[in-house]
Amino acid sequence: MKVLQVNCVYKKGSTGKIVSVIHNALQEANIESVVCYGRGEKIPEKNVYKTCPEWYAKIQNLFSRLTGLMYGGCFFSTNKLISIMKREKPDIVHLHCINGYFVNIYRLVSWLKKSGIKTVLTLHAEFMYTANCGHAVECEKWKTGCGKCSRYKKETKSLLFDRTHHSWKKMRKAFDGFSNLTVVSVSEWLMERAQQSPFLADKKHCVVYNGVDTAVFQICETDDLRVGYGLKDEKVILHVTPSFSDNPNSLKGGYYVLKLAERMQNENVKLIVAGQYPAGLKVPSNVILLGRVSNQKDLAQLYSMADLTLLTCKRETFSMVCVESLCCGTPVVGFQAGAPEQISLPEYSKFVAYGDEQALYATVKDFLSKDFSKQEIQKEAEKKYAKSAMTNGYVAVYKEQ
Repeated sequence: MKVLQVNCVYKKGSTGKIVSVIHNALQEANIESVVCYGRGEKIPEKNVYKTCPEWYAKIQNLFSRLTGLMYGGCFFSTNKLISIMKREKPDIVHLHCINGYFVNIYRLVSWLKKSGIKTVLTLHAEFMYTANCGHAVECEKWKTGCGKCSRYKKETKSLLFDRTHHSWKKMRKAFDGFSNLTVVSVSEWLMERAQQSPFLADKKHCVVYNGVDTAVFQICETDDLRVGYGLKDEKVILHVTPSFSDNPNSLKGGYYVLKLAERMQNENVKLIVAGQYPAGLKVPSNVILLGRVSNQKDLAQLYSMADLTLLTCKRETFSMVCVESLCCGTPVVGFQAGAPEQISLPEYSKFVAYGDEQALYATVKDFLSKDFSKQEIQKEAEKKYAKSAMTNGYVAVYKEQ
């Protein structure tokens, strides 16, 4: 069996790391594995191909802003990807996040459908069934055809036109009649959504949780880290996010982290934020802004040091933060966001209604007062989220195709 994975990035970002883990696991199991990716630096590894120059992707980005179609164009890079597939002759093509202006999604899906190659599509976000936005939030127009979108400029980056209905029709046409396709969702919540899609409803569906490297995300020694941050006996709340701001309309929910910090200013608590933030952002005195933390071992130390990890995103299709925190023995509290409340360990996590500041505060206080065993949390998390569970799940999906 030969598996060819396609993703926007490789070895970086959550999906790039997942692709790398699967690639390595397949090779260790003597299964032929090939990776094609579009964005980022060229990585000189055997059977790993970068299919799109960065300058070309930037041109396609501009093209999409003018046309209003995010997932079209990319004529030459799509040709290159298809030519690699023809040469490699994989038994399985596994699609992950194929946005990022490096491939024409409509054309790729149509070609795979006609080629007869068995295909696995992992949904890490919602754009493959909304045909437009990565998170539909409360909107349900993706069930009936999109169009007249109040958020089209923000979601599609279009400068001129609302092409959301046209994009939806093109995606439906691409998937129509694709019988050799298995749709994998990373959470039950996401699968339930995908099964409501007019063009994915008739496909085979299953769930495979994302896995983490539990050799990295495990309980770490943190005494020196506490000293470095000037911590004594304070309780520590950790918030990990790609981007952090005080904008109340941001889906990442940094606004609510700051509101919680204000409530807890007279308590023996420090809130540490790991994530990019705008210059000049003013925060309460009990908040420490670290900026982006890219090193996974550093991140594992932060999780281990924390007494609690805080999730405030409005929508999550999985939540690597939740999983990484639990693997490091740290419980999780946050807002109900879709997937996190389903995939977490219920005895070590709790989620309240989005935007309910009082309920969030009360739950945080309750969890900080409890004496959790970090070792017990880590033990239970490893059983559920180890990368071997994910790779075994995908191998089973491949064999069933």
